[in-house]
Amino acid sequence: MAQQHQPAEAHNADAARVDLLLVADMVNANSRVLDVGCGDGALLRLLSEEKGVDARGIELSQRGVNDCVAKGLSVIQGDADADLAAYPDDAFDYVILSQTLQATRQPRKVLEHMLRIGRHAIVSFPNFGHWRIRVQVALGGHMPQTRNLPYSWYETPNIHFCTIQDFVGLVQAIDARIERGVALDRFGTPLNYSAPWIWNLFGEQGVFRLTRKR
Repeated sequence: MAQQHQPAEAHNADAARVDLLLVADMVNANSRVLDVGCGDGALLRLLSEEKGVDARGIELSQRGVNDCVAKGLSVIQGDADADLAAYPDDAFDYVILSQTLQATRQPRKVLEHMLRIGRHAIVSFPNFGHWRIRVQVALGGHMPQTRNLPYSWYETPNIHFCTIQDFVGLVQAIDARIERGVALDRFGTPLNYSAPWIWNLFGEQGVFRLTRKR
């Protein structure tokens, strides 16, 4: 994997990233969870403390692995693009990819492996179709820097610029099913309207829970 997602800001429900709280809400208690690109372990710790899950993680950076292990979390160093293939089918109830899909080299293959080794896949990602990004490119003439996309174009870990519409198309292409989807605005509030074009234009982030079609 090119990069992992940025470390979350805190490890308790009051201070955690809003998308992490939403992801946690999509996970059943006492389930088996693999967090791919788990960063400093914020989500794993939240799930362990709030849901009592059997939480495991993969993280590319040694610093992230060290942070997780220091917190007592079960995390190994690994690359989602290369290492998910080694996991057996149905090894987990949930496989999570939080703010990392756009940084993988082969998003389709990663998502297919997630659905092979987990009964459900949960994916959150920044929406590059958001209207602010469109305006910055169209009027400013440069790649955007926002709260969710803080990097300059020459140092960004993001290599696949995915919109919510793109992601839904990928889900259809791999013959998976969306069980639950949420688009968050710039304040982390779910959008009330479910029209696809509204999500694609006004959602800063997308959070989706998927499963295989039976």
